[in-house]
Amino acid sequence: MPKQKDLKRHVRERMRRTGESYTTARAQVVRTKDDKRDYAAIAGMSDEAVKTKTGRDWRDWVRVLDQHGAASKPHRSIAALLRDELDVSAWWAQTVTVGYERVRGLRDTGQRRGGGYDVNKSKTLPVAVADLYAAFGARKRVRWLGDVKPRIKTSTRDKSMRLTWEDGTQVDVHFYAKAATKSQVTIQHRELPDKASAERVRAFWTERLAELARSFAS
Repeated sequence: MPKQKDLKRHVRERMRRTGESYTTARAQVVRTKDDKRDYAAIAGMSDEAVKTKTGRDWRDWVRVLDQHGAASKPHRSIAALLRDELDVSAWWAQTVTVGYERVRGLRDTGQRRGGGYDVNKSKTLPVAVADLYAAFGARKRVRWLGDVKPRIKTSTRDKSMRLTWEDGTQVDVHFYAKAATKSQVTIQHRELPDKASAERVRAFWTERLAELARSFAS
């Protein structure tokens, strides 16, 4: 309530100065406040990185997407707009969509548009991708994952696994060969109910992936 009253006060002050209608004055006040925010920090990626790959920085993308009414569109439609009409590659269309949604308050960091959170972690290890994949098998993972017993829904050897966790959340695991004896694993733990759960799961995977690295060193 205090913030709303403060906004109305600034709007009325602008109306007195400019003679603008309430709607016009409010839009200008909100835009001025908005311009002071660090869009890159909110989006989770630097302006330099996104501009190098897409030709626009975050402030420019927010302006363009606002003009297309993106704030009222679902995630899939925003990504399709970027890909099909604004000539952005599929991967970067997703990245820009997520960043825009964060800037416009449509999702928190790590949060899905429909609610729920995802956690992403990765680890690069000095081992062949076949060995890394094998470490996620039922018999070997107990060495580093502990007594957690996820159910493997699908798997493609040396490429990916999809797991259902004991609490019903979903985990996608992908494996990438970087060299003959260097590979990377990426984890996406999906459908977490709230931010506190996401933080706990993030800490869990940070610890478990470190243990995975130690299991290869021992």
